[in-house]
Amino acid sequence: MSNLKQWENIIKEKRKQTNFRDFLREICSWSTLVIHKNNWIISKFPKTNRIKSVVSNKDFEKNRDDLINNWIDYDFDKNFFENYSDLFKSIDIFDFINYWLAEKCFYSDMVVNSKNVYLSFTVINNCENIYYSFSVKDNCNDIFNSISVYLNSSIVYFSSWVNESYKIFYSRFIYNSNNIWFSSNLTWCSECIFCNNLDNCSYYIENKKYEKVQYLHKKKEILKDKNKYFEYYSKVEKIWKNYNSTNVNWSGFYNSIDVKKWYYWYNVKNGNNLLFVWWISWNENMFDVITAWSPTSSDLYWIMWANWNNLYLCMNATFSSNIYYSYFVTHCSFCFWCIWLKNKSYCILNKQYSKEDFEILADKIFLQMRNDWILWNFFPWKINPFYFNDTMAWLLGDFSKDEVEKEWFMWRDQDVKVDIPEWSKIVETKELYRYEWFDKDWNWYIVPEIMKLVIKDEKWNIYRIVKMEYDFLIKYELPLPRIHWKDRIKLNFWI
Repeated sequence: MSNLKQWENIIKEKRKQTNFRDFLREICSWSTLVIHKNNWIISKFPKTNRIKSVVSNKDFEKNRDDLINNWIDYDFDKNFFENYSDLFKSIDIFDFINYWLAEKCFYSDMVVNSKNVYLSFTVINNCENIYYSFSVKDNCNDIFNSISVYLNSSIVYFSSWVNESYKIFYSRFIYNSNNIWFSSNLTWCSECIFCNNLDNCSYYIENKKYEKVQYLHKKKEILKDKNKYFEYYSKVEKIWKNYNSTNVNWSGFYNSIDVKKWYYWYNVKNGNNLLFVWWISWNENMFDVITAWSPTSSDLYWIMWANWNNLYLCMNATFSSNIYYSYFVTHCSFCFWCIWLKNKSYCILNKQYSKEDFEILADKIFLQMRNDWILWNFFPWKINPFYFNDTMAWLLGDFSKDEVEKEWFMWRDQDVKVDIPEWSKIVETKELYRYEWFDKDWNWYIVPEIMKLVIKDEKWNIYRIVKMEYDFLIKYELPLPRIHWKDRIKLNFWI
């Protein structure tokens, strides 16, 4: 690999200079929070001519070992991206990416070693009962309508960035705390309502201390008014104070050093343009990265959903190292410009080479890419298979339809179609008060029939209440959600 470091250094220096808007447009446009019906399969990939066809994850994994036989020779009469596009369009794609030990994970994507996951994205390592949530990691359970919930957290509802905490409702930036409502920036706290920026406090309302009996009485009165929960949540502080961090800007860091631009990161040294990472040890040298985790994450440049180290301009690279311009490779090393390989090394465009031949050809391709001024570029937008306004890029950035279509992104104008059986009874959210109330003993009650109904919100989006959700709402005396599950996830993203 005599010249590999040379090419790596060129990529590194370029990627360190990326502005945040380019990061969103180029990388986050591959991260979708919308699911579609693609022929008969429910998938995160819409039906489009940018992919061949969609198969189930089970069928995809069954045939995955044969992908080493689905390769192309590099054609130097075309540029790199044209070669890569030819390979990308030649292989069936999976409905959702779910890895090992993913049990009962319905309509969910990026699930690892977790079970009972429903309509959620990026759920990793021994998590259970995760519904309508994004980025839940490491021994968490009973999480609903939330994002960035980490490390032994449980019973979390409509919240964001919750770490080592339990019974957290409608709150943000909560660390090692419990029984928190409508609050933010709390550390080592218990029983707090309408609070912000407190440490080691208990029985507080609006940052004022109460005696336990008085607090519990006031809490009961506050929580009786279910109609005001969303109003209360809208007033919760959205700015994080960045705990235990030095030389960081923007918001959402904990225990980090020398990091620029953005939030929801933990244990990072030296990075820029970062979204959603977590591990109990340090992650170093990470630039233009969304959702990465690993005990050894380092040297990640322009990455989406990956772990291990020395990864460059690739997506979904797990337990792999020295991967370049590849998509969804597992337990691989020294794979350049490959797609969906597993347990392979020294491959280019899915073709197996000897180490010596691999080095010679890789050097030639890198040289061509540099001469074409595309060595440091991400995958071209015209092969992106997602509608731009279905992705995290659109959610977090200010992009217009005209702007992105000029760059060959797709834009979805039509609503996502949902099949509703003819016999279904539809109830509008403004009518939900008929299905929930306090009984004569002031016990919260939701009519079980609600699970048989289709709910339509004010945007005409439809959703249902499932049994696990119903039980959770009853147990913790919570009102029925008034917005679609996708909008509940989006509500916890903010700028």
